[in-house]
Amino acid sequence: MVRRALEEAIHEALKEMGLDLRLKVARAPKDKPGDYGVPLFALAKELKKPPQAIAEELKGRLKLPPFVEEAIPVGGYLNFRLRSEDLLKEALREKKPFPKREGLVLIEHTSVNPNKELHVGHLRNIALGDALARILAFAGREVLVLNYIDDTGRQAAETLFALRHYGLTWDGKEKYDHFAGRAYVRLHQDPEYETLQPGIEEVLHALERGELREEVNRILLAQLATMRALNAHYDLLVWESDIVRAGLLGKALALLEQSPYVFRPQEGKYAGALVMDASPFIPGLEDPYFVLVRSGGAATYYAKDIAFQFWKMGLLEGLRFRPYENPFYPGLRTSAPEGEAYTPRARETINVIDVRQSHPQALVRAALALVGHPELAQGAFHLAYETVLLEGKQMSGRKGVAVSVDEVLEEAKRRALAIVEEKNPEHPAKEEAAAMVALGAIRFAMVKTEPKKQIDFRYREALSFDGDTGPYIQYAHARAHSILRKAGMWGEPDLTQATPYERALALSLLDFEEAVLEAAEEKTPHVLAQYLLDLSAAWNAYYNAKEGGKAATPVLTAPKGLRELRLGLVLRLQETLKLGLGLLGIPAPEVM
Repeated sequence: MVRRALEEAIHEALKEMGLDLRLKVARAPKDKPGDYGVPLFALAKELKKPPQAIAEELKGRLKLPPFVEEAIPVGGYLNFRLRSEDLLKEALREKKPFPKREGLVLIEHTSVNPNKELHVGHLRNIALGDALARILAFAGREVLVLNYIDDTGRQAAETLFALRHYGLTWDGKEKYDHFAGRAYVRLHQDPEYETLQPGIEEVLHALERGELREEVNRILLAQLATMRALNAHYDLLVWESDIVRAGLLGKALALLEQSPYVFRPQEGKYAGALVMDASPFIPGLEDPYFVLVRSGGAATYYAKDIAFQFWKMGLLEGLRFRPYENPFYPGLRTSAPEGEAYTPRARETINVIDVRQSHPQALVRAALALVGHPELAQGAFHLAYETVLLEGKQMSGRKGVAVSVDEVLEEAKRRALAIVEEKNPEHPAKEEAAAMVALGAIRFAMVKTEPKKQIDFRYREALSFDGDTGPYIQYAHARAHSILRKAGMWGEPDLTQATPYERALALSLLDFEEAVLEAAEEKTPHVLAQYLLDLSAAWNAYYNAKEGGKAATPVLTAPKGLRELRLGLVLRLQETLKLGLGLLGIPAPEVM
């Protein structure tokens, strides 16, 4: 990979200059000489030299990779021009997954309460988690995707109670999770809600005993239909009731109590409770004490999160798994008392949870360090994301003002179909294409933005074939596929006939693997999403290039040798866009 080879060469040269630093190489601006460059302004204070002098000295010390034609000092930058033949050969190389690395990465995402249908706020969680799992797998990691089912929580208990209390019978006309969700909303709008608490508590205790699992599973199966429609993948389902039965909480507390930072105060507001002092691991806390078990004996959700994390990383055992019967995911396994024992022993975990859970996730990491595993604490990552608005509105499931994911998918398909019919009335499979465009619009809108920034999903913007959208990239892919479909067979390219247009397109193709690795390392799909937008823009610029009012880059009618080079680049462009979209969980239509 070009950028990383340059960064390594710069790192070695800087060490000779007395600085053990790694600088980031980026594409050089179009109005500057060279293809890549590195800024050196930040080194001026350290080396007590002007940036231009540093660039000159660095050039003299660099052992340039063989694919670099020239290093060019430009102001406070050192730029690099690649050899055109090497550049084109690299661009024409087929992109393949990275070699496998040791160490399991466990990603937990979705984990929706099994009490009602998925709403638009869940979209971002699913899109981020699923895309990151795909990216990490391509980057060579062994990935396991987990979906946590809170079947002993209050939300599930309230839905099951409401279904019984109101005597509701499903008629099969709507998805079962929507039917159950209406019962949940009705309960929360019931003026008698407070007086119904004893009945809800009875259902809650029955859930904790694992007695109502099939009723919860009925809702879960309907939810899984939505997850499958979103093209999300899972390996494991872990049920809260199985965690309770396996006694993981008690085992985790026993581990924690061996630490001097976990104790029971004899006086004050925490008297009788089991608390954790997090101050050695989370500095600057106003109150460093966190309750794990209340004085009355009830465990907090902090303690439950910690116990589950301990199991994920192999500090606890006790869960068993068997195949999960369902029509959507053939290889899916579920926790079950009668299954086979399994513990992931992940070296890294990624918990995809919204930004409001940042504090509890910090406590999970602190607990890992507290029981003597700082290396596991280092490997526990919280992929925090901000909320999603729909057409500028905040969602609330409890108040019944949320819009379901199923509704969003259907509306997006309806609008996409209208666009496909308008742009290509002779399309051979309009419905299929519309479904692909709708899914691309939704999923791309959820991952294109840095996770910690709020999203306002708007149908018209997301479904546009122009701008920073999934359909824009899908259309670029379909355009490339159209050329290849007409090309037939072709022979060897003549690299010597390359023009600056081919060189520019080749440069854009070069950065795919860098984008995948950066997205994997930073644990955020938006890096890859932005790269695909940039690549699509480069392809559209190439396709539409004009000289003297005529097409500057015809592919099928180009002279022999140049035609083959252009077709080779178009093929790699099409494959790269398809591969990149696939890593974001988005289909790549061949015709739009």
